[in-house]
Amino acid sequence: MQDLNFPPYSFRIKNSQNRQYIFDGIRKKFVVLQPEEWVRQHVLRYLVFTKNYPKSLINVEKQLTVNELRKRYDVVVFNSDGSIFLLIECKAPEVKITQATFDQIARYNYQLKAKHLMVTNGLDHYYCEMDHTNEKYRFLEDIPDFSR
Repeated sequence: MQDLNFPPYSFRIKNSQNRQYIFDGIRKKFVVLQPEEWVRQHVLRYLVFTKNYPKSLINVEKQLTVNELRKRYDVVVFNSDGSIFLLIECKAPEVKITQATFDQIARYNYQLKAKHLMVTNGLDHYYCEMDHTNEKYRFLEDIPDFSR
């Protein structure tokens, strides 16, 4: 797999039935290793090992309904009160981050109301802080470290 713009992390990878699998420590299972999953696993390591977010507050690939359509978010990080602190959209490295990507995460966030957003293809990362009251956002250099 391609090198990404994250610190180096170690991963558990196995081969089975002519496919590669990577262990997801959040979902506690091996999942098929595809380019977007490679990015997602780096994001999860970044959250846990670099930003110190507890695994118990992270949720991966869950379904939500947006405009009566079933969609699936990549990663969310909850606050201890159950509200959503961070919504993350992952793309494969060969997928350019475009306005359509931001529109997608904005549609999801209209429902989820996360305080922070992250969009990444593993090479380029974008971070924003939302102001839902004034319907504004501002770009950040990085997501905040976890604080209790």
